[in-house]
Amino acid sequence: MDIIEILFTASFWAAAIRIATPLIFATLGELICERAGVLNLGIEGIMVAGAFAGWMAVYSGTGLWVGVGVAMGVGMVFGLVHAVLTVPFGLSQHVVGLGVTLLATSSTYYAYRLALPQVTNPPKIAAFQPYEIPLLSDIPLLGPALFAQTPFTYLAFALVAVVAMVLYRTPVGLAVRAVGENPSAVAAQGLSVTAIRMGAVIVGSGFMAMGGAFLTMSAFDSFFFEMVNGRGWICIALVVFGSWRPGKALLGAILFAAFDALQIRVQQTSFGAAFPYQIFLMMPYFLSILALVAMSRRAEVPAALMVPFNKGER
Repeated sequence: MDIIEILFTASFWAAAIRIATPLIFATLGELICERAGVLNLGIEGIMVAGAFAGWMAVYSGTGLWVGVGVAMGVGMVFGLVHAVLTVPFGLSQHVVGLGVTLLATSSTYYAYRLALPQVTNPPKIAAFQPYEIPLLSDIPLLGPALFAQTPFTYLAFALVAVVAMVLYRTPVGLAVRAVGENPSAVAAQGLSVTAIRMGAVIVGSGFMAMGGAFLTMSAFDSFFFEMVNGRGWICIALVVFGSWRPGKALLGAILFAAFDALQIRVQQTSFGAAFPYQIFLMMPYFLSILALVAMSRRAEVPAALMVPFNKGER
């Protein structure tokens, strides 16, 4: 099977959608934070914490959707830590973000060892199963790829629409975008820049944790520490690729996932056997960098991104 044939198979695009799903959640979360003017580099650790929290909740006997809620709640707690340090106190968003990643990762490792001290192989849970949407799943190529996924994937696509609607069709979204562009104007209207930014970071961090939870509760059925594997950093790039717009960010996530799914299949062809596998592992990142460079030239960065706001200052 050559590359062209691979691109026109439903199994390829189904895999691409699965790979893209955690990226969609986390990219939306980062986009909300940055739209409000806060760079959240805690995304990688928050995804790890969310992956563990959701899995552990289900392993302890709760339902799958309760596990999703637990994961989101844990992410929001770490988001609160990030928000408190960066928004009212104005500390470096780079330093705090990396600190939150280290805190979330190390506390997750501690909690794992505390809860399962004698376990060498992570136990499994009953994860989300694919659900075929009647009639839509019968559409050639598109149906099996998009409409035979798990409910967690459907939720990711629904959130893209919800976030876009809130950001561009509601007063709350206008306030979030305004504090990322001109916080002084927002303060002049009597609104709290601090509250809006903190709320955006907390909600965005919850979405990031849901991206991590997808890995343990839908893509896999157990938890291991390497499973996030740099996806958080990719999501930061996808926000730039998408020009801070949910729809474009969704396309960027699917594009990266398609590159990733393609390299796995190319390795199994006669063409792939002629080259070291490391070349194909590098391919999604290399192609994504090229796409990022091409798109970022036209991107309009939120004017107040990473700029602390102190009331009364100009």
